[in-house]
Amino acid sequence: MNEKLCQYLDDLACRIDENQESGLHQTWDDFLDNKLTEGCFKPNKRKPSPSQLDWLPVPVNDTLHDPQLMVYEQFRTISDELAKGGNALLNVRCNYGVSIMTSQLGCKVIEMPVGQDNTPTAQALPDEYAIQAVIDAGLPDLRAGQGADVWDTADLFLQIMDRWPVLGRWVSLYHPDTQGPMDNAELAWGSEIFLAFYDSPQRVHDFLELMTQHYIAFLTKWFALVPTPNFSTHWGLKVPGKIVLRDDSLMNLSPEIYAEFIRDYEVRCLRELGGGMIHFCGRGDHFIEQMSQMQSDGLNAINMSQPHLNDMETIYRNTVDKGVKIIGFDTDWANKAITAGRDLHGKVACPYW
Repeated sequence: MNEKLCQYLDDLACRIDENQESGLHQTWDDFLDNKLTEGCFKPNKRKPSPSQLDWLPVPVNDTLHDPQLMVYEQFRTISDELAKGGNALLNVRCNYGVSIMTSQLGCKVIEMPVGQDNTPTAQALPDEYAIQAVIDAGLPDLRAGQGADVWDTADLFLQIMDRWPVLGRWVSLYHPDTQGPMDNAELAWGSEIFLAFYDSPQRVHDFLELMTQHYIAFLTKWFALVPTPNFSTHWGLKVPGKIVLRDDSLMNLSPEIYAEFIRDYEVRCLRELGGGMIHFCGRGDHFIEQMSQMQSDGLNAINMSQPHLNDMETIYRNTVDKGVKIIGFDTDWANKAITAGRDLHGKVACPYW
């Protein structure tokens, strides 16, 4: 590690108030242990702890090619959180974008224009012949594509956590953006996959089977390297379980397609990896009932955006009414429900207020 990075890490370690961090985690634990029975959970904010150093931002594209810049930029977000007295739990990740898994299948990683300052995406494989070749090849090398960057950066994070124990105690290294079987399938196949559900259903199943095996193998290796308790953190949130499955593609699919092609693969991921939370953007009220039936398989919470695109009563009936938490929810929408007399059972977390 270079001397400058060490100076920044020294600064960060000195600014962490362990009593505040312990108290913040305890309030999250009380929420996850169902000690809140009404309203919504809003974690307390810290006392601001500004830095004496200038933590200047680093463009995302630069971090993709230098592990030390990657860890610096991740820790810079923690510095900002401490400086403003925010209430997000302290966490970092190997932030290589949605392309990690598909890059291991041969998809080209597409970096965003520098001014956009966003993580990469993936270029889909050219045709179904290429998809079939990937299926025939089986599980890829887990260091292929962006894999080597992920594992090497994780090693650097772990060295830092060991050298600065206060960071090791209060900064969580959470699993990278491995998406989920369906989202990875769409990234690798492209939008043509939505026709393939009807034109090539067996090939879609075969591809989703491989995506599921790949997802489980990658995160099994991750958890062997980075021991993760039953409660993990993502995006400053505490999650009941080890994984966060991404399901952004589902807004384009019918409940029937979800049941026939996707649900069983997600069940396997939850069962084999220690349960967790499912995230979806956009509309989800058309599949939320089927998703809620996965509680016994380890679905403990959902994280959703854009509630205005959903029939929220349908969402509430199939989440909080059944004991599935909503974590990272919009505060205004939670307040709106409470004002209208809607019982949220103390199972909604609104940390961003």
